[in-house]
Amino acid sequence: MGLGLTKLARLLLVALTLAGATAGAARAGHGHGHGHDDGRVELRFLGQQVIPTGTRFQDTEVGGLSSIAYDKRRHVFYALSDDQTNVRFYTLRIDVSSGVSAVQILAVTTLRDATGQPFAPLSLDPEGLTLTKHGTLVITSEGFATRLIDPWVREFDLDGRQLRSLPVPSPFLPVADGSRGVRQNLGFESAGTTPNGRFVFTGTEAALVQDGPPATLTNGSPSRLLRYDLKRGTLDRQYVYWTDPIREPPVPATQFAVSGLVELLPLKTDELLSMERSFSVGAPGTGNKIRLYDVSLKRADNVNGFDSLATLLAGLRPAKKTLVLDLDELGIPLDNVEGMAFGPKLSHGRRSLILVSDNNFAPAQFTQFLLFSVSDHD
Repeated sequence: MGLGLTKLARLLLVALTLAGATAGAARAGHGHGHGHDDGRVELRFLGQQVIPTGTRFQDTEVGGLSSIAYDKRRHVFYALSDDQTNVRFYTLRIDVSSGVSAVQILAVTTLRDATGQPFAPLSLDPEGLTLTKHGTLVITSEGFATRLIDPWVREFDLDGRQLRSLPVPSPFLPVADGSRGVRQNLGFESAGTTPNGRFVFTGTEAALVQDGPPATLTNGSPSRLLRYDLKRGTLDRQYVYWTDPIREPPVPATQFAVSGLVELLPLKTDELLSMERSFSVGAPGTGNKIRLYDVSLKRADNVNGFDSLATLLAGLRPAKKTLVLDLDELGIPLDNVEGMAFGPKLSHGRRSLILVSDNNFAPAQFTQFLLFSVSDHD
């Protein structure tokens, strides 16, 4: 259902127990890995809200929320569900005045392809979402490397209608012999618009096949950041972004584990807030480890146009990372946190930051909203 019908929609008010009311501020400036810039972002945790798996709204299950964006003109959030069989986004109202005390689900909107029809089931893997200054949404799909379904970056209106496709170069497209392209489930997980509205960023969760291996327990992975010029509809920059290694070993050691880049939130045209997520089956707690970084592109090399970076990495200047927050410091169970957006101003004038988790529609998981206040030190 489109945004214009929200007044007719039934409001679902999820008002659950507020947890973690206040925690100490987490300051940037920790030197880490590939970055040593002075951090200028400070976050203070204000609280969380949990929506149980199985919650329903208008004949859909609310879950799989992999990305989120705030529309300050309409005072609502848009959250993308990565349900591959019924591709949709939700329109939400989140009260940040007292620590995410309520999440209102106002509407659900089905995404439609260039022909005006809903996307065929299992034809895309929707992951990233961002709002442009023109009030449209740029959405990314990881594709399916194992089925040679290409990843994409496309623009939609708020009624879910596809408007255009942005170019994805051939190095990102999987091929039958597995020698090139994004890896399965390690493609375009993120999307973010710069404050001036000119550019949209996305990035691969891990290295392209021809660039290097995915993350291991001992090494990170050279993912690529992509910057699109929305006015021209072109890809004008690419950068190397080294992800962290997998944070914990799986139990037993043969089980699944992954680490990668899952979200980008531009602060300027050459500075971003990034989110990395590590997950290990059988690890203590939920197995999720989440870190936020301040990312500088000021001195990073532009690698746009290169098919393979494998033999060039040693001589390239990658994006520089400064640790802003390790969410372990919050002392609360963490779900599969993947989405991040600035929200409305808080009562003291600072910006709010909302994080959201993708519960994978799993009974043992939960949809989690985390609220922070943001201080920028220019």
